[in-house]
Amino acid sequence: MAANPPTELQQTLKKRHLSMIAIAGVIGAGLFVGSGAAIKETGPGVLVSYTLAGIVVILVMRMLGEMSTANPETGSFSAYADRAIGRWAGFSIGWLYAWFWIIVLGIEATAGAVIMNRWVPGVPQWTWALVLMIVLTLTNIASVKSFGEFEFWFASIKVAAIVAFLGLGILAILGLLPGVEAPGMSNLTGNGGFFPNGYGAVFAGILVVVFSFFGAEIATIAAGESENPAAAVRTAVKSVVWRILVFYIGSIAIVVTLLPWDSASVALSPYVAVMDSYGIPAAGTIMDVVVLTSVLSCLNSGLYTASRMIFSLSRRGDAPKSFATISGSGVPRQAVLVSTVVGFITVGLNYISPDRVFLFLVNSSGAIALFVWLVISVSQLRMRRQLEREGRELDLKMWLFPYLTWLTIISIVALCIGMVIIPETRSQMYVSLALAAIVIGIGLYRYRAASSDRTIETTAAERIET
Repeated sequence: MAANPPTELQQTLKKRHLSMIAIAGVIGAGLFVGSGAAIKETGPGVLVSYTLAGIVVILVMRMLGEMSTANPETGSFSAYADRAIGRWAGFSIGWLYAWFWIIVLGIEATAGAVIMNRWVPGVPQWTWALVLMIVLTLTNIASVKSFGEFEFWFASIKVAAIVAFLGLGILAILGLLPGVEAPGMSNLTGNGGFFPNGYGAVFAGILVVVFSFFGAEIATIAAGESENPAAAVRTAVKSVVWRILVFYIGSIAIVVTLLPWDSASVALSPYVAVMDSYGIPAAGTIMDVVVLTSVLSCLNSGLYTASRMIFSLSRRGDAPKSFATISGSGVPRQAVLVSTVVGFITVGLNYISPDRVFLFLVNSSGAIALFVWLVISVSQLRMRRQLEREGRELDLKMWLFPYLTWLTIISIVALCIGMVIIPETRSQMYVSLALAAIVIGIGLYRYRAASSDRTIETTAAERIET
């Protein structure tokens, strides 16, 4: 007789998996490649932009960590928004978040295909995108442990690359690297000074870099499938601080100290530019390998995250019931496949209509990170008071509550306003707001209708009793 399929996700992720998943969420291709645009926009003052953006992320993760250690759930902040704000809020932010990662699948598969096509030009770019999507879909369908192992090794390669980059950079700055002259402060204070484009550019720089930090929250979603969820979340959240300080701010500091910020090579690929200055042969190829690893990591975690959010929505009645079905290996296979299907469609659209349809889809996800962080902050503000009324002991607490929570909310709202003011990000905010308005409208209609039905049923029952 066949065994009954499991009804709950398997808790097979280990502490080392969760630790590396949290690191992988912070270190992405945006750091290795996208940081060049931020440096060009801001100059050496980009360090201030990264620091301020990092502080916002650290505060958001602390709030999410407080809620996650008290109630570890696969739905993470979407489930907490359900309780703290309302069912419509959990529904809305859950679907927006899943949409974000589904769009990322198309973006990252295309980025990976470009690198593979550069290495093997005989194979069409679309074929590589298809291969990458299929391989990582199979990985996610196999078991959550296979996802964890892939992410562990992807993250390990990224960490090793960053550590090597930091080590060589420190030696170069100190004048201890053969063939490289110590730059002193010339690149930080020369070429227009530390703020060559003015203080306003620092704020514009925040809007460029802030989205690089999105993904740290994946660890709280994966915690529901770990051996010790509360402890795993606590460790991951506490380590976010030094990861941001060391990996992001440390490596960007090395770039702007060693090379002129207005160098064309820095704007194109800052990490390759630094390695070229060391005289390292094949620096571009080495960085291609690191970026490809980051792309594969993002594809892997993006598919996992989208599927688990859809699974959680299904469990709460906000998605088709079939998406909550768990396979014999403990994986929500239907949720994984539906995320992949849409991901394949976005890859196809990138080749068919890159300048219109695909660009529109990318813009629709542009401000979702800010929406997610705002919902996390508001949820923590309300849930903390609920937990205190219930007399719950909190293993991890938000600092200086509620003052820092309110400061975070104000900062995120300011960033949203900034996206409207700055021309380069205005279209992203408008399209993201339009999508959010549609989803929230559906959520409000859905749950107001449900509330009205319950009221009618209650009134009818009372009449019958009378």
